[in-house]
Amino acid sequence: MTAPEFFGGINLSDNYSFWRYGYRAVMVTDTSFFRNRHYHQLTDTIDTLDFDKMAEVVKGLYYTLSEL
Repeated sequence: MTAPEFFGGINLSDNYSFWRYGYRAVMVTDTSFFRNRHYHQLTDTIDTLDFDKMAEVVKGLYYTLSEL
């Protein structure tokens, strides 16, 4: 999806600084700050991450990008 800046959280991306200066960048997000109560908190530790889901995202990106 391509989302406008007023869509909440888009400008929180690490890519935002690139977009702001006219560089093309792709943002892939799971919108964790909306769903994960641990995001950027002291409880945001490795044991709260779902590596199986992350692996599925990586696989999906790989297959998508290889088709582009």
